[in-house]
Amino acid sequence: MNAAARTAPPDPTAAQVVGFMRPFIERALKDRVRYRYVQPHVLPEGAGFRIEAPCCSRNVDREGGVIDIALLTPSPDGRWRLQARDHGAGVWETRAEGLSLGEALDMLCVDAERRFWP
Repeated sequence: MNAAARTAPPDPTAAQVVGFMRPFIERALKDRVRYRYVQPHVLPEGAGFRIEAPCCSRNVDREGGVIDIALLTPSPDGRWRLQARDHGAGVWETRAEGLSLGEALDMLCVDAERRFWP
């Protein structure tokens, strides 16, 4: 028996949820406070989503290249973890856990401390 035949097919329910959530996140990002004139990209990252966008402030990338903004990851209980990128150290830092997706997106879009949109 070959390896492909032993691999379980992807869960169609999970694929439908991911397919629904990505446009929801993209719509929410249109209401953000900072850098509204750039187009962020929402990309699948494991079970969650990574958000990247051009660096308009030039604080991280002087040439305005695309940088990581946030990482949203679900937990088994349906809550979300929101992480910001520490560009200097090259690691993700947890900013909040146990949030609803709406709460996580509100925190990301307001970004009062400029943790996500540097």
